[in-house]
Amino acid sequence: VQLQASGGGLVQAGDSLRLSCTASGRTFSSYAMGWFRQAPGKEREYVASINWTGGRTYYADSVKGRFTISRDNAKNTVYLQMNSLKPEDTAVYYCAADSDFEDIAPGSRMDFWGKGTQVTVSS
Repeated sequence: VQLQASGGGLVQAGDSLRLSCTASGRTFSSYAMGWFRQAPGKEREYVASINWTGGRTYYADSVKGRFTISRDNAKNTVYLQMNSLKPEDTAVYYCAADSDFEDIAPGSRMDFWGKGTQVTVSS
């Protein structure tokens, strides 16, 4: 499966952004999906994940209550709604797919990765 993330940009603290990740290739609904991010000089970190139906989600503590992951299998797209953005949310955001379609654990091995989209939050 090929993944393409979009929707990043430059915003101010407190603003919102919605990232999208569109998949092509194999059946999108067969995968659990996740969002990850990598800030300059830091390791990539887990942000959120969702199972194949969208009925189960999981979040990193740092984004819980501010970010919402969702998916539309008819559109082969997973979203990350980011509210109340903080400067520490600045990073390149990546989407990824897990062929274990019920596995939303943060440490799961992801099978496919998309190119990232830059999110910059100014103070």
